[in-house]
Amino acid sequence: MDVLSKLHPPVLTRLPGRRTRLIRRWLAACLLLIGVLLFAHPGSARGAPTTPTVVAARDLPSGATLRAGDVRLADFPDETRPEGALSTLDALDGRLLAGAVRAGEPLTDVRLATVLPGSGDPGTATVPVRLADAAVAGLLEPGRHVDVVAAPEPGTPASVLAAGATVVEVGRQDPSPKALGPPDKGPLVLLRLPEGIATRVAAVSLERPVTVTLR
Repeated sequence: MDVLSKLHPPVLTRLPGRRTRLIRRWLAACLLLIGVLLFAHPGSARGAPTTPTVVAARDLPSGATLRAGDVRLADFPDETRPEGALSTLDALDGRLLAGAVRAGEPLTDVRLATVLPGSGDPGTATVPVRLADAAVAGLLEPGRHVDVVAAPEPGTPASVLAAGATVVEVGRQDPSPKALGPPDKGPLVLLRLPEGIATRVAAVSLERPVTVTLR
């Protein structure tokens, strides 16, 4: 035994240190793997129940028309999943956003406009109107319900032209000096209305200033 100790002292002292380093490396690799799992699947990695949820794939503005690349499915923990969150991508293509969303934010039913531009329930039509006050148009967003009001004129009182119109889209204000219409008027607003009422609103808006009241 004395001979072995004298011949191989480095071997006897080196083995425990090497084993310790291997154990430390193995533990570090395990911790790294657990961190990756928690980052990729925060709910499922902890054992919490999750549900497939539609989230925005990128920042989207209010009024954006959804396309396949704008949304994706992600496993969302049930405990933090918002009420009304969508769980399928079916029938989302072409829908309008009623409000802006951030990348990764879950999409709920109230984020979608109730109508599509150029389509809708039978017997309805989309009418473009230019509001008398540009600031009012800035308060509107797709899916909002409004009443259309014609401004008073000499001998003609103010009147409600349509109740419960649905905002389909709000156009952008043209800043150029060649923009059509008086400079104090707002951008074109597309409203969904029953066909008969839409025709009347379109005709009156050409003769009298119109505005909307918010519901």
